[in-house]
Amino acid sequence: MERWKESQLKQLSITTELDTAYQASLNFAKNIGFKYFAFSTTCPTKTEHFHTVRFNNYPSSWNSEYEQKKFSAVDPVVAHCNQSMLPVLWSEELYANVPRIWELMELQGLQHGWSHAIHGEEDDFCSIVSLARSHCPISAWELYENLGFTVFIGRHLHKLVTQTLPKAPAQSFMPHLSAREIDVLKLAAAGKTAYESARILNLSARTINFHVQEAIRKFGVNNKIAAVIAAVKAGYFNSDAMR
Repeated sequence: MERWKESQLKQLSITTELDTAYQASLNFAKNIGFKYFAFSTTCPTKTEHFHTVRFNNYPSSWNSEYEQKKFSAVDPVVAHCNQSMLPVLWSEELYANVPRIWELMELQGLQHGWSHAIHGEEDDFCSIVSLARSHCPISAWELYENLGFTVFIGRHLHKLVTQTLPKAPAQSFMPHLSAREIDVLKLAAAGKTAYESARILNLSARTINFHVQEAIRKFGVNNKIAAVIAAVKAGYFNSDAMR
């Protein structure tokens, strides 16, 4: 690897501010022969909860039209990247079903480009990295020569984006207890033995112990005291409605 590439990528890897990281990525793209660099992150399965994060230096008129006409819904590059992490070269053939988009791209000097996706391993987020220029086509050799660099860049930007998102609160686990299991745990919480509980509920001590063991299993704890504490935290002793 050329020294300047190694230096720029190393500097990018320690950048923690998303805006700064994007600018460093744009400079790298320009240094390898591309005028435009774009990065976006979406969540295809949760679009109602997440707005697209988008950085690019495309012409503002192109960005406005792309947004206003909702081209992302029919853009074949977006469709490809949502399903695959393989790179895709932009071409007239790729946009055969939406020729108007291709015509506008040519007018804006965006006809020579390529994109690839970064898919989160532990989430549903999809990031798309794109490089474009107007002056000459992109060969397969040039694409794969630079692919490793842009995958590295894309992963770093993807990480920075997902780190800024609010974490979903962990959902507490609350198993369903039967009415009898709740009664048995309430008596245990009051200090009653299995024998005493059996007399109060008109059951056998063996049946009382069975219900205790079921509660222990459902809560995933190790003993009766832990099951009682878990039931209290889950609110089972607060209202009979939880039965």
